[in-house]
Amino acid sequence: MDLRIDSKWKDILSEEFAKEYFSQLNERLDQLYKKGSVAPMPELVFNAFNHCSFSQVKVVIIGQDPYHGLGQAHGLSFSVPEDIPIPPSLKNIYKEIASDIGISIPDNGNLEKWAGQGVLLLNATLTVSIGQAGSHQKIGWEIFTDAVIQKISEEKEHIVFLLWGNYAKAKGKNIDRQKHLVLEAAHPSPLSAYNGFFGCQHFSKTNNYLKEHNQKPIIW
Repeated sequence: MDLRIDSKWKDILSEEFAKEYFSQLNERLDQLYKKGSVAPMPELVFNAFNHCSFSQVKVVIIGQDPYHGLGQAHGLSFSVPEDIPIPPSLKNIYKEIASDIGISIPDNGNLEKWAGQGVLLLNATLTVSIGQAGSHQKIGWEIFTDAVIQKISEEKEHIVFLLWGNYAKAKGKNIDRQKHLVLEAAHPSPLSAYNGFFGCQHFSKTNNYLKEHNQKPIIW
């Protein structure tokens, strides 16, 4: 698989790319892509990193897998291209933003505008087989994204990590909570949003923290 990733990120993560597990992951992905029906397209796998450079990161939102519907995944957690209907979890994210900070709900689900402001939209697993949720778990991606989270935690300060649902919360094990803000809530999916996602006010809390540390708030 061609590593189409921002050069700074490539340098920072060079040790991971050189490890045996990543070589095995790369070989597995080459086979899967040759068979077809893998999302996102190869050039979009590292899209989250290409839209949000390491120096720019202020907020990290951790998702689980890419959307597995045809045409949905484009490398940013919870995001879809503009011409794709807004998925239920993102609809609930938009509802919480509207309730929390009073802005109107967008008419599309493309979150590149967040990424461009320093929001790393990171899935724990960066690929998936079309129509098969969770199909690329435990093939090596989780090791890689744990390393990404640890690098951010170690080398940066005053980052806001948004962990929604038990899977994302488990990914927070390597975050230094003495120098970063970690906000946890239920997952925004229709099955769990009413059990602690709605009303979490993570978007205003994020912006308040950023302002306290002399950083521009996110225009959600």
